[in-house]
Amino acid sequence: MVMKNILKNETKANKVKLLRGFKLLILFILLNTGTTFAQVSNDITHEEALKAVLAAKKKAEISNVLVNIAVVDAGANLKAFIRMDGSFLGSIDVAIKKAKTSRYFNIATGDLGKLTQPGGIIYNIEHSNGGLMSFPGGVPIKDKNGVIIGAIGVSGGTIEQDHEIAMVGAKSIIK
Repeated sequence: MVMKNILKNETKANKVKLLRGFKLLILFILLNTGTTFAQVSNDITHEEALKAVLAAKKKAEISNVLVNIAVVDAGANLKAFIRMDGSFLGSIDVAIKKAKTSRYFNIATGDLGKLTQPGGIIYNIEHSNGGLMSFPGGVPIKDKNGVIIGAIGVSGGTIEQDHEIAMVGAKSIIK
């Protein structure tokens, strides 16, 4: 029906061009909506996300710190999470936001925090994206080629402990 209305006001030559364009568009759509979808090659796998969480958890246990640990994929979607028994409930959201913040800007959250201080070049940015965390504990996760494939966020210890634990998790998956 829409096609008939469009063609009604066009010349014959233009109708042929429009029909070819619509046919090409439909062909393009059909070719790109098949049942096979390739995984993004620069995304953390669930095995890698679990490995990072477990390495970070082990470091937290050795350090005698109760934390929440979140790993997000390249699209900043939660991929793996663990809440250690007895860790702060409020740290759940903080760990997830640290991981997302790190991935959103491809920077450790502690380094981002230095730029968000009064007079900093991105002062108040932490109010964007539904709330960001601009203190240590979130770090990007890179593959063996240095490509960022996700991020990890840790919350529950001091900011120094959170950062150190996150670094252990991030480094655990480099092959």
